Amino acid sequence: MQFQYETEHLILKALSPSHQNALAVLDFYNKNRAIFEQYEAARSANFYTIEYMHSVLTCEYNLAIQKKAVRFWIFEKTNPDYIIGTISFFNITHSIYDKCETGYKLYPDYWHKGYAKEAMQKGISIMFHELNLHRIEAYVMEENTASISLLKSLQFQHEGTTRQSIRIRGNWEDHMLFALLK
Repeated sequence: MQFQYETEHLILKALSPSHQNALAVLDFYNKNRAIFEQYEAARSANFYTIEYMHSVLTCEYNLAIQKKAVRFWIFEKTNPDYIIGTISFFNITHSIYDKCETGYKLYPDYWHKGYAKEAMQKGISIMFHELNLHRIEAYVMEENTASISLLKSLQFQHEGTTRQSIRIRGNWEDHMLFALLK
């Protein structure tokens, strides 16, 4: 697995834990805070700090080296220094499972341009063909219709609902389980 890939319009990078990268990631989260926090676990008090982002990038970089998880930060080819989103593949498990989970975020200014689908198609290809996984799972809240549409367009199948499976904003929430097989 490489740490940088290109698609028709995008660059996908697993970022090293540099100060510059931590600043860029912090900027991305700060600009999108209100949107992302609707669908994610409560953040720690120090989440929106440069120190925290540096720690996150260090952890993610080490997990990518070990092929246990990878987060690709998304950049437009026309603006390769500005983060517009991220896709991640985590809980990568081999042996009898050969599967992982996925998640994604995109800056709202870049919604409805096909970028999330383009990035996910590349990420899925990497997981299936370079890491030789068999299954990718995604968990989505029922009201997140844009995410559900994206998964369906990528041929993920709805397999059911996991009751009170993820704590969001302090509440245990049901999530729809989608999966894609190689």
